[in-house]
Amino acid sequence: MGKKLTRRESREAAFLTAFAATFEPEVPTLPSEAEQPQADAFTHQLLAAMNEHAAELDAVIEAHLKGWTLNRVSRVSLVALRLALAEMLYGEEQKPGVAINEAVELVKKYGADTDYQFVNGLLGTVAREREESAEAQC
Repeated sequence: MGKKLTRRESREAAFLTAFAATFEPEVPTLPSEAEQPQADAFTHQLLAAMNEHAAELDAVIEAHLKGWTLNRVSRVSLVALRLALAEMLYGEEQKPGVAINEAVELVKKYGADTDYQFVNGLLGTVAREREESAEAQC
C-alpha cells in the first residue's frame, strides 16, 4: 500500500479517470488497484457521487448555461463541473469553497486558458444559490 493521498491528489485522480471515460460510452469507473494505485476512498466517493447523480448534475449545469448547451462545454470543464458539483451537493464535507477552488485549479492545469473563469462563475453561482436557499429555510 502506498502513501496516503492528499484531497487534491484524490480529486485529480477522480478527474483524470472521469475525463478518460468521456472518450468511451461507459460510466467512469476506476481501473483495478494494480493499474491505478493512486486511487483512494475519496477518489471512489467522488466518482460514485458523480455517477449516481449524473442526470441531476447535468441538469444543474444546464440550468446555469446562458445560451449554451452541454455539448458546447469543453470536456475538461464539464468533468470538473460534474465532480465539483458532486462534491458540493452530495459530498460528506460540504465545503463548496474548497470544491470550487480545486475545480478551478484542475481546469487551469488541463483546460484552455480562460475555461477556469467559466467554471468558477458557474460553481460560484450554484454555491450562492444554495446558501441563499438554506438561509431562506431558516
